[in-house]
Amino acid sequence: MESNSIAEAKRQADEVIEDVAAHPWVERIARFGYAAKGAVYIVVGALATMAALGKGGETTDTRGALEAIEQQPFGKFALGCVAFGLIGYVIWRWIQAIADTDDKGKGLKGILIRIGYTGSGLVYAGLALSAAKVLIDVGNPDSSTEVQQDWVARFLTMPYGRWLVGLAGAGVLGFGLYQIYKGIRAKFRKRLKLVKMSESGRFWATLAGRVGYCARGVVFILVGLFLIQSARHFNPSEAKGLDAVLQTLSQWPFGPWALATVAVGLVAYGLYMLVEARYRRINGRG
Repeated sequence: MESNSIAEAKRQADEVIEDVAAHPWVERIARFGYAAKGAVYIVVGALATMAALGKGGETTDTRGALEAIEQQPFGKFALGCVAFGLIGYVIWRWIQAIADTDDKGKGLKGILIRIGYTGSGLVYAGLALSAAKVLIDVGNPDSSTEVQQDWVARFLTMPYGRWLVGLAGAGVLGFGLYQIYKGIRAKFRKRLKLVKMSESGRFWATLAGRVGYCARGVVFILVGLFLIQSARHFNPSEAKGLDAVLQTLSQWPFGPWALATVAVGLVAYGLYMLVEARYRRINGRG
């Protein structure tokens, strides 16, 4: 009898989750969230491109991009819109994880993907909090490198902490390789309402997605390698976030070219996110 009650409660909970996920407001906040994410990546890439070309700019991360947005004319309003959009993106990521809106299933692969959605939501929740701090002038948000080094330092003090950091680095590296694979194979196209796009629109969306995912993959690969290096050397200061990775690229042989290539790719990724904001299938519709 008790097992029947538990099963019935679970069924009712699943129905409530499905009803929430299918509500029109969920689609609206999801699309607004993709647009906000795209805007942040465009700013990061544009600033890094300018730095590579010697036209000002800086190698910064998503938190630095928020400060750059706030410094523009009508910056407070623009940053407020971005912050609201990021909150929407967080909510959408968690709905994706709980309601399985992308039909990933309950197998191991599906569960891992949905855990990834949850983790992505946590990352962007931190970014939304940073946007709020910048908006109301409450301290300066830490850079991605500072946050990463702080967490690595904590883990390295734990039993088997070095292994945990190394495994995390390997996971990030693997994710970066998958991003490049997704870009080369244009796996992202299956999410889009291609029939509602013009032929030229499909071409440019595919190009932006390919270039963007490959550039993002390169960044994740480097972040993963630096995590592995920090674990090997038991040195949290060797971990690097997006800002430090871009700075490292600029110091390589042909550094300005390497930085410019990745930076333009990040702009392309941001532009592709704007395409997803308009044409992505939400809850399997479209």
